[in-house]
Amino acid sequence: MVLPMTDDITLKSLAPILVVDDIGPCLPFWSERLGFAVVTTVPEAPPFGFAILVRDGVEIMLQTRASTAADTGDVTRDVRASVVYLTVGAIDPVIAALGEADIAVPRRTTFYGADEVWVRDPGGNLVGFAAQG
Repeated sequence: MVLPMTDDITLKSLAPILVVDDIGPCLPFWSERLGFAVVTTVPEAPPFGFAILVRDGVEIMLQTRASTAADTGDVTRDVRASVVYLTVGAIDPVIAALGEADIAVPRRTTFYGADEVWVRDPGGNLVGFAAQG
């Protein structure tokens, strides 16, 4: 059964929450390598339980397993890794910025024409970067 879309629903943004064991090793990947700004951390000093990072209108949230358990109980208990797909203007600068990142899928051109590369972030999440056409 397909429900009709309603004009009452207005989507404003999408911000993935990447559940990780430790935010500390993840921050340099997102901020130093990829240029995301850390705009919020909870608490304000390490060790962090939660962080919000933003770049070019794209928002990524990081939250530790301990923090999610305290916040929502067991709801994220079985979350082991997430997959995030980011569309970028060009892939070469991304590859240069990734440096020695854990490459999961080397650079390739997909059947739909995307020039992409897939890496694992320090939290174990799979991150795809793709330049279209």
